[in-house]
Amino acid sequence: MRLIGIPLLLCVAAVNCAAPADGTAPAGVVAPVSATDPVGDEADDPAIWINRLRPAESLILGTNKVPAPRGALAVFDLNGRIRQIVEGLDRPNNVDVEYDVVTPRGQVDIAVVTEQLQRRLRVFRVAGDGVNPLDGGVGLPVLEGEAGERGMPMGVGVYRRPSDGAVFAIVAPKAGGPTDYLWQYRLEMPSGSSRMRATLVRRFGAFSGSGEIEAVFVDDELGYVYYADDAFAIHKWHADPDHPDAGTELAVFGQEDFWHVREGIAMYPTGGGKGFLLCTDRRPGGSMVHLYTREGSPGRPHEHRLVRSVPVAADDTDGLDASAAPLGPSYPQGIVVAMNSGGRNFQVYSWEDLSGLKAPGVLTITPTNP
Repeated sequence: MRLIGIPLLLCVAAVNCAAPADGTAPAGVVAPVSATDPVGDEADDPAIWINRLRPAESLILGTNKVPAPRGALAVFDLNGRIRQIVEGLDRPNNVDVEYDVVTPRGQVDIAVVTEQLQRRLRVFRVAGDGVNPLDGGVGLPVLEGEAGERGMPMGVGVYRRPSDGAVFAIVAPKAGGPTDYLWQYRLEMPSGSSRMRATLVRRFGAFSGSGEIEAVFVDDELGYVYYADDAFAIHKWHADPDHPDAGTELAVFGQEDFWHVREGIAMYPTGGGKGFLLCTDRRPGGSMVHLYTREGSPGRPHEHRLVRSVPVAADDTDGLDASAAPLGPSYPQGIVVAMNSGGRNFQVYSWEDLSGLKAPGVLTITPTNP
């Protein structure tokens, strides 16, 4: 699917209205196809796990961001029904999924969760029957030596290096300084062990000093990490700690496009290194999803142009995830999952709707190159 063949959507009028849990939406706002069951207290961040053998049986993971014992990781099917709840997590914040992680017992898919109040990562194996711990139930300590909010992990993005399959977790604390804000850890399971371990390999990343950094997303294929400096912009760096230019910031974009704060980041690939970077513009009553070119501009791969901004029904949206995998009749071109504060749940959108094929009340124009 070529970028030029997808229309640019401009909102005709800003809409600020309550977003019911059932996903209904007023004219001019894209409505979800479905919504998950409530998590109980405070939904925060979703992640999609694709079942490559039976795509229609893929799962949605989502955090209930409150202290233990009610803090939890919830597992939903694509219809939004709760399949499993892992309780007892101490304010779990963000979750990310990675595939084909090498362990002594073979390759597995994993989910990594930041557990803020315990100052650690939790690692789970993900399969069609749900999630099971790979960390012995005690987690992996991170941000060691840091006091207060600087020692509380919040955002996480997982990177699998294509060249050798090495897996890394890039962690954003709740607070930090103007440089070296992010902490990157190598995740591996030693021979003869059944528990993951985390080894710090570098610190990097600039911070404006305003707001905080929570959303972290890694494009495994192209090797870039993006993170939302929520009151300022989106930053881009190399994800590989051994890259010759690992210490150089590659891009800062999305400074002028947001009404409120920058939150969840995701990607919708279209093939050949192209596609869209998605970022939520968090607004009470109805958020926006901004779409940028994944591949940048011709000859300028780090110049990420805004393609369109789409109003969605999700209220006060924080976390976001997307997948281009065909997931059955309701999602033939993939899905976008967005946190919905008012419903304490997650809304599930079809990519077709966010592409403008069914969205009512929007003005469609053809994009032009600058």
